[in-house]
Amino acid sequence: MIISANNITKFFGDVKVLDNVSFQINNNEKYAICGSNGVGKSTLLKILVDELSIDEGEVVKAKDLKIGYLAQYIEDDSNDCILDSVINARADLIDMEHRLSLLEEDMTGDAINEHDKLLREFQDKGGLYYKSMAESVLKGLGFDEDEFSKTMDMLSGGEKTRVYLGKLLVSDDDLLILDEPINHLDINAIEWLENFLSGYNKPLIIVAHDRYFLDKVVDHVLDLNTKPARTYKGNYSEFVRQKDNILLTNEREVDKQNKEIAHQKEVIEKLQSFNREKSIKRAESRLKALDKIDTIDKIEDRVSNINLSFNVAIRSGNDVLSVEELSCIYDDGKIFENVSFSLNRLDRVALLGDNGTGKSTILKMIIGVKKPTDGIIKFGSNVDIGYYDQAQMNLDDNNNIMEEIHYMYPSMDNTSIRNTLASVGFTDEDVFKSIKSLSGGEKGRVSLCKLMLSDANFLILDEPTNHLDMESKDILESALNDYDGTLLFVSHDRYFVNKVASKVLELTDNGVNEYLGNYDYYIEKKDVVKDKYTFTNKNNSNNKEKSKEDWKKQKELAAKKNKLKREFEKVEASIEELEDKLSIVDSELANPEYATNSAKLNELMTSKESINNELEPLYSKWEELSLLME
Repeated sequence: MIISANNITKFFGDVKVLDNVSFQINNNEKYAICGSNGVGKSTLLKILVDELSIDEGEVVKAKDLKIGYLAQYIEDDSNDCILDSVINARADLIDMEHRLSLLEEDMTGDAINEHDKLLREFQDKGGLYYKSMAESVLKGLGFDEDEFSKTMDMLSGGEKTRVYLGKLLVSDDDLLILDEPINHLDINAIEWLENFLSGYNKPLIIVAHDRYFLDKVVDHVLDLNTKPARTYKGNYSEFVRQKDNILLTNEREVDKQNKEIAHQKEVIEKLQSFNREKSIKRAESRLKALDKIDTIDKIEDRVSNINLSFNVAIRSGNDVLSVEELSCIYDDGKIFENVSFSLNRLDRVALLGDNGTGKSTILKMIIGVKKPTDGIIKFGSNVDIGYYDQAQMNLDDNNNIMEEIHYMYPSMDNTSIRNTLASVGFTDEDVFKSIKSLSGGEKGRVSLCKLMLSDANFLILDEPTNHLDMESKDILESALNDYDGTLLFVSHDRYFVNKVASKVLELTDNGVNEYLGNYDYYIEKKDVVKDKYTFTNKNNSNNKEKSKEDWKKQKELAAKKNKLKREFEKVEASIEELEDKLSIVDSELANPEYATNSAKLNELMTSKESINNELEPLYSKWEELSLLME
């Protein structure tokens, strides 16, 4: 046992944030803490690291347990450089290194023995490579080598968090507790981190909203949405499957029991109505049995109160958007260029790329907020755009929520506005909250409400899942998959991209690479087809058609290869099976007991001949398939 939480209960004022939460983490187990926003995930982490006290229950930890904790917000204004900050996380190895240097100056008697023992410990703990590991970790988390000399006081809040995460990853802590470790990472850094943590051989507790990340990293999930909190074994997808089954089974059992209780009550009432001694005694007997029933409680599950639906008022033409040779020079001199792509009606396109490559800028150029340095943007007929801004700049801080909707849609009455706001979680007096007082998640829900009301046939979304809990993301995914319009979006949420996108555009320094599939397909193909799918100024349209044709041919070839492979494996398995039978027959023919048994020998020889007759064509087929495989 590494750490155990037993019946943890926590109040903030009169509000019970955590209610009898229990779980136990053992060696090498990796836990995700999941639940809706406000359910107490970060609170639970702070309790585990003794930053918050508990009102009821206890936390039991292994003796001398060293915990590394990443909070969501890091304050560090020191003048230590980035690299030194991470290296200094291994103070134990730095001290050993210093001690070894002193011992090497006096290599006599006991000093030699101490040096040899200390050197072995130094090596076992990674002393020979901890500095190079610090560099590798920083690079993996998105820092360039020329940034290593920056001091902490020069960094943004997100950069400080990345540095502090790096310190934890190289440390010798017994348990890592990470609260939203991927908030400030781009997709490349997230992929690097999930690979690192997948091979991490110590226990881990993570709060994260990236379902793709959790699928790759964790092997247990603690769900705080249900009462009581429940632990599931497996990754996030397995947790969802198990939970759905448990909730469905519980619902059926509760319904079955309620019907049985109702039936028994009807029988009791009927027996009592007969008003005879025997019937009254039978009624009393049934009533006692009914009182003793151990009733099944319905599992309380906190579900998202968001209900999204995107409709289209006017159908667009088949050609929705054409972007040709788009380029932009930023204020800091950075450039993207040769960006060309087109969208047809019902396309669901994810625009991906490293941080700083210009994804959000391209979206703003398409909606006309920002002008390109060069290039052409053309729309098809009847295209009506709805835009979701991750920075929520389209909201007026001077309005309350009701006023914000009424200003955009003045023909709507208050009842209609209230009903629509209720579908995104704003009810009662919440609708009069001022925009400037809202959290990022609440502002996001107001923007989603406005987007729903737009009835646009072309939705352009910039990080729409930011600040949404995982249940709300599922609802948004379903709504967008049911949407009868065209979709272009930027998102770091790979699970969301995988569920929604039918095409991926990868923004690079030299243009755009196109992948005709979801995120899994993009990952599978991006290294293979990168050059083939690059759009250039010179032959953009030709390359696009060629890319589609190449993709089609690759699919056909892959299908043929798979069919051939299956046939080859089937023939090979048949040969192995027959050769095993032949080996058994040969063993029996060599058995001295059958030396004088002519009947048995004839039977065995007949069997051997039959097997050889079956093998001969299979050998020929195997050779033929082998040549085709080559």
